[in-house]
Amino acid sequence: MYLVSALIALVVSFGVIKGNQWLQNEPVTIQKVSGVNGQHVLYTADDEGNIKPLDFTNTTEKVLDAVVHIKSMRTMGNENMGRFEYRRLPDPFREFFGDRFNDSPQMPDGRLQPRPMYGSGSGVIINEKGYIITNNHVIDNADEVEVTLYDNKTYKATVMGTDPSTDLALLQIKADNLKTMAMVNSDDVKVGEWVLAVGNPMGLNSTVTAGIVSAKARNININKEKFAVESFIQTDAAINPGNSGGALVNLEGNLVGINTAIASQTGSYSGYGFAVPSNIVTKVVEDILKYGSVQRGMLGVTIRTMDGTLAKEKEVDFSKGVWVENVGENSAAEKAGIEKGDIITKVNDVLVNTSPRLQEIIASKRPGDEVTVTVKRDGKEKTFRVILENSKGTTDIIKKEKKEVLNLLGADFETLEVDIAEKLDIDGGVKVVRLYPGKIRKETQMREGFIITHIDGKKVKDIEDVADILEDKDGGVMLEGTYEDRPGKYYYAFGMDS
Repeated sequence: MYLVSALIALVVSFGVIKGNQWLQNEPVTIQKVSGVNGQHVLYTADDEGNIKPLDFTNTTEKVLDAVVHIKSMRTMGNENMGRFEYRRLPDPFREFFGDRFNDSPQMPDGRLQPRPMYGSGSGVIINEKGYIITNNHVIDNADEVEVTLYDNKTYKATVMGTDPSTDLALLQIKADNLKTMAMVNSDDVKVGEWVLAVGNPMGLNSTVTAGIVSAKARNININKEKFAVESFIQTDAAINPGNSGGALVNLEGNLVGINTAIASQTGSYSGYGFAVPSNIVTKVVEDILKYGSVQRGMLGVTIRTMDGTLAKEKEVDFSKGVWVENVGENSAAEKAGIEKGDIITKVNDVLVNTSPRLQEIIASKRPGDEVTVTVKRDGKEKTFRVILENSKGTTDIIKKEKKEVLNLLGADFETLEVDIAEKLDIDGGVKVVRLYPGKIRKETQMREGFIITHIDGKKVKDIEDVADILEDKDGGVMLEGTYEDRPGKYYYAFGMDS
């Protein structure tokens, strides 16, 4: 028995040794193929109905160079730390700005030690002269803004203007040979069509994700500005913190919208993102470049989207449209004859089924523009011609003085009203109505509402005086003035050197 066992073991060992020798002598090959055919698995149809392979590579090549990374910087101290805190939004809707660091070490006297804070977002180059559109919340409250192109070149940016009502801002950099992106008519964008989101999410530069347009004219109530305009394009393309201000593009590589917010329980992607439509973007850019600030026409009504519940509550027959809850006294709507309880169904013969859609159409107009508003009243259709007005109840275009030196300061100014000057017992002045990245915010503790009465000892009565005094100015500048809600005089100094 022992002899048989030994013979079996010998045979098995010999077989293993020979098998290993055979495997070692057999060549190992790895198959290779040229090209990847998987890109033609999906198909889509063009406007003529022709079927073609769905390929995102050509679109990506067109758009990457036109999308930039934006870094905003601010040095914070204890006296105004609250101004740059991360603006939290109610769940499930949060804006998606990049990380900010706001835990500063304390100094011996208990104040927080000044330290730089950074925000990160995206932007889109829309003009060869270096104009870049982004979200206002990406650069809001920053001292400086830095733009990094796709080729990693970095530039300091000047803020040309902001529009918090739509959460948009226009920047400019001094650079040559820039790739740009054209805007489409967002009214032509269809629910279900393919779109790409391009930006810099989670610190990952030049990221492209794909999805479809999930809905249009969405209002998610994240913008708390008094005259906020929300009529978002909704998409399921993956967007995350850092995508703010980036591009939502169609398959032709044209701008459909500016990515602005996400719907998420966690603050990261979970299925829905929202973009400001390109038509609103176009209007904001045109106004800032032409007038220095956004000119917004208004109806002067409080509105609600009609639905079955509202119809039952108001005891009216249901009709698609927008219910007029209230009409402002002496507003454009009241002057035209629109009444409380009317149901707006069309503007300029364009169907209006929701409040956001009505907001979007009116936001594309300026004070003094005429629109035709169709309403249902007591079951009958009526049409009114409305001359839109500004927030002050006039048809005036409020033009801001546009000079490079004023952009350098990083502020919007307006000449002080006579009655306020009389109340403050001053000869006049120029009010700082809004601050954004520039010399004033970077080098002083000035707050919005400051009234400039003197610059370097010279009297200031209007915006033209400010521009004339500071034009070609070198060295230090001293601003003297006051606040409506604070007693006494205040002085702020900064340098005009480049």
